[in-house]
Amino acid sequence: MKHILFSLVLFTALISCKKEETTPKVIYEEGKAKSEVVVRVSGSIKIADLPILMEGTKYLIHPIGDVRVYDTNSKVYGSSKTNQVSYAISNYNRFEITGFFDNLNFQHIDSTNAKPLTDKKIQIQTATFLDGIAAKTKKQIFVYTLVDSDTNKDGKINQNDIKSLYLSTASGENFTKLSEEFQELIDWNIIEAQNRLYFRCIEDINKNGAFDKNDKVHYHYVNLLAEDWKVEMYTPN
Repeated sequence: MKHILFSLVLFTALISCKKEETTPKVIYEEGKAKSEVVVRVSGSIKIADLPILMEGTKYLIHPIGDVRVYDTNSKVYGSSKTNQVSYAISNYNRFEITGFFDNLNFQHIDSTNAKPLTDKKIQIQTATFLDGIAAKTKKQIFVYTLVDSDTNKDGKINQNDIKSLYLSTASGENFTKLSEEFQELIDWNIIEAQNRLYFRCIEDINKNGAFDKNDKVHYHYVNLLAEDWKVEMYTPN
């Protein structure tokens, strides 16, 4: 009976620890959120995927990221475990690149020089080419969902931080942030009849470090054909 009671107490303690270890998306210091980027050096090896050429564009895209090492429990030649190495940085599905990668290098098909999208520490999750807008207007644009700041102060920039929305041209130029600082991107959509990009973000108005039903949703759109991508707010309800 004592063993049963001890096991129950231990199980309850472990559950409580796991709950306490949950990391919020934003850490506030002295009542304000901090945007400084702090990245721990991991000694990782940077590599590139094979280049991608979006249909109708003249720029090769090279996704840049880390070699990934996964631990396994399988035994090989008496070893207790082995490491599996992945050299895949991203996935490509015609007009969209997905994954968790550090940058994109853009190279004109008639050039040997490649230019990075940004010199900032970021994690790109999706890069989408707006093929419908390009076919209709000849303007070639990419939409990015990415993380650009260590908002939860764990020393890493990854999917546990706030996700933001960006645009650039097909050459990687005019890399522009659309979403507000410390607002989490919910989703985005293109209305080709208006040449607009619509998107929603959520703001942590109660400053509890998480995004929930008590927070505020903001609605925005951008005229994709404008010389400057100016964000406009609107109220649908």
